[in-house]
Amino acid sequence: MAEYTSFSAVYDVFLSKITDDMYMELYPEETNDLLEALLLGALPWFEFPKVNITDYDLTNESFNVSLSNEEKNILATYMISEWMGQQLASVENTRMKYSGSDFKFTSQAAHMDKILKIRDAYQAEGFHLQRLYKRRVQDDNGRMVSTFGQMMEKF
Repeated sequence: MAEYTSFSAVYDVFLSKITDDMYMELYPEETNDLLEALLLGALPWFEFPKVNITDYDLTNESFNVSLSNEEKNILATYMISEWMGQQLASVENTRMKYSGSDFKFTSQAAHMDKILKIRDAYQAEGFHLQRLYKRRVQDDNGRMVSTFGQMMEKF
């Protein structure tokens, strides 16, 4: 039997990192559709995964490979970035409806700036997690070791 990871395993990591009551108010199918869109939007941000994350089955909602906890965490981090982008787009729509002092009065500008900074921080965190992910491997004894020596041999 082939190994796989269900999308819900990644969704669980994502949902553990955010607090949004919206997901509790939606029907399960709506929530699943939103989470799937976030996950698919997060995939391109994961630059060099060790497994083929583009090999997935939308019908069964699963990757056709087994993802490590670290890979799930990286994807969930980029899902947060995608989610923040949605929040930012929502605030952008509000800003387009109001201008000048009306927009400042609602303090949407400050809110939008905070969301933008948080989104950028999650993108930076995802990039950092990927750097760590690439720089270590499991040795024959099951311990995680640095790949620095292997990188230096190539030069």
